Amino acid sequence: MREPSLPSGTEARRPGDVRRWRRYLADERAEAAVYRNLASRRSGEDRHILDALAEAEGRHAQHWVDLLGADVGRPLRGSLRTRVLATLAKRFGSVFVLALMQRAEDRSPYADDADATAQMAADERIHGEVVRGLANRGRMRLSGTFRAAVFGANDGLVSNLALIIGISASGADRHFVLLSGIAGLLAGALSMGAGEYVSVRSQRELLEASAPHPEAGSAVADLDVDANELALVYRARGMPEDEAAAHAADVLAGFGSAPETRPTRIPDDHEAVGNGMSAAISSFCFFASGAVIPILPYLFGLDGWAAIGVAAALVGVALLGTGAVVGVLSGASPLRRALRQLTIGFGAAVVTYLLGLLFGTGAA
Repeated sequence: MREPSLPSGTEARRPGDVRRWRRYLADERAEAAVYRNLASRRSGEDRHILDALAEAEGRHAQHWVDLLGADVGRPLRGSLRTRVLATLAKRFGSVFVLALMQRAEDRSPYADDADATAQMAADERIHGEVVRGLANRGRMRLSGTFRAAVFGANDGLVSNLALIIGISASGADRHFVLLSGIAGLLAGALSMGAGEYVSVRSQRELLEASAPHPEAGSAVADLDVDANELALVYRARGMPEDEAAAHAADVLAGFGSAPETRPTRIPDDHEAVGNGMSAAISSFCFFASGAVIPILPYLFGLDGWAAIGVAAALVGVALLGTGAVVGVLSGASPLRRALRQLTIGFGAAVVTYLLGLLFGTGAA
């Protein structure tokens, strides 16, 4: 097992080591504050888990206090990133904070630092998985509506930018480009909203059709114990024959001794799919908010290359923002996701512009 450096007073320590240890100490204290602030806004099992993570960070902080000894000095401030996360956790406690903490735990330097114990390195790795699990609960709750919002905004940005660039390249005047952009906004937003509603409703209906019938539980107590038809239900759901028979026998025995445990309803579990109406509204609003950005220069009187340049710049900033948000929530690199969104969006716009040039030349 890897052993940490000796405590203060037993060996000379380099100034660089002391600075590094003090930085680790500050970061551990700041991360503990993030988890405590998150816990203060939660209840039940989530709160207990977050409190336990804060205690673990406190143990890691104590390791660096012991190692520093008399060199511990005045407390340093944690990194700007962690302090911002602590503030966000105290005020909002959102899945964004958990997603960012997941990335922070995954980037722990302890695995490559001989002054940290192997146990600390293992703790940090496991903390990343714990935070990932907590963040996934939040992702499940907002994934349906969030998906519609992100897709809607990106579609609005890219499709309307491509539309106005293509029309501008064909030689149309500013008023025609503006009217085309407004028409594209309205048509696209309505289409996105309707399509999202139908998609989500259809998916929920398919899942509901696959769920157990809510009244099926009422028949369990009256089943023939010898025939044990209930075992067929479990076998149909993929359980091996012997295991299905044993499980069905346990269920029947339980009903015989405690009839009040009969299930009466099947809860709605399809959080990841989302609600059809909320997804439709989100998709409509976010498509419209994205689609209005490329036409802003034309609304303010710009024309030609000036309008195209300003529209492209505004859309580029928006694409970087939506890509970064997706990266944060998915636990991936925000910069990489942002650049991916930008590349895809501008790629579509360039292709449409070239097509506009082609058709415009052909028309001439």
